[in-house]
Amino acid sequence: MNLVHKIRAMQRLGRQWREAGKEVVLVPTMGCLHRGHASLMERARKLAGPKGRVVVSVYVNPRQFGPKEDFARYPRDLKSDARLCRAAGVDVVFAPKDVEMYPADFSTAVQEEELAGGMEGAARPGHFRGVTTVVAKLFNLVLPDAAVFGAKDFQQAAVIRRMTRDLNFPVKIIVAPTLREADGLAMSSRNQYLSIAQREQATVLWQAIQRAQEAVARRPVAAPRLREETARTVAAQPEARLDYVEFFDPDTLQPVKLVQPGTQMALAVFVGPTRLIDNARL
Repeated sequence: MNLVHKIRAMQRLGRQWREAGKEVVLVPTMGCLHRGHASLMERARKLAGPKGRVVVSVYVNPRQFGPKEDFARYPRDLKSDARLCRAAGVDVVFAPKDVEMYPADFSTAVQEEELAGGMEGAARPGHFRGVTTVVAKLFNLVLPDAAVFGAKDFQQAAVIRRMTRDLNFPVKIIVAPTLREADGLAMSSRNQYLSIAQREQATVLWQAIQRAQEAVARRPVAAPRLREETARTVAAQPEARLDYVEFFDPDTLQPVKLVQPGTQMALAVFVGPTRLIDNARL
């Protein structure tokens, strides 16, 4: 496995692979990798095949963090990440520096304008602008045939799929299932911020989803009512605070008035100072 830091080196490899007709699959990450990421790499390895190439980017992208968010303290451990990548059969770990990705006079951005406005886009202004910009750059650097993203970031995957279509990137977007801990908590790098007590309370996101599942299995429920029930479920945990919960069409991301089987649910919850997200098809 190779560790690449320089943009020119990554571009050179990408061009060489394309000229050789090799299948290239990219897994974009911000590092602090865990079993959930490993499952994305395993999916990428199967897609690439034994003769293809799997690239995992490890880059904490400053452009997708707000001024009061956790960019400075976001966990970084490239040595541990590299070990996990090697075990998962990755060929290249691409870990560029900020000065490489964003020179001092960098002044260009990519912005999707239809799907990125609500939920995470509303709660974190500018977030998706940073995401689409860095992913577009990675597509141009790695030249992948496919890219694998996790379903935990449902809106992000939808925004990237739309950007890829609209800008005619020849990249197939694969969305792999969310991996969960035994108690249902979605695997996330930010879980390590949680204290023992907060970790126990963090399962409230999955509990809220399960209660919504049970409610709509009996009959359709008005979205405002289900939103209130979700808020009560979250508020029962002393350190948990609901940021938002939304019920929406999984294809258009438009909110629905009546929640029923097939509706997508997404929520963001602060557990102490740590913000966690989750989603599921009801």
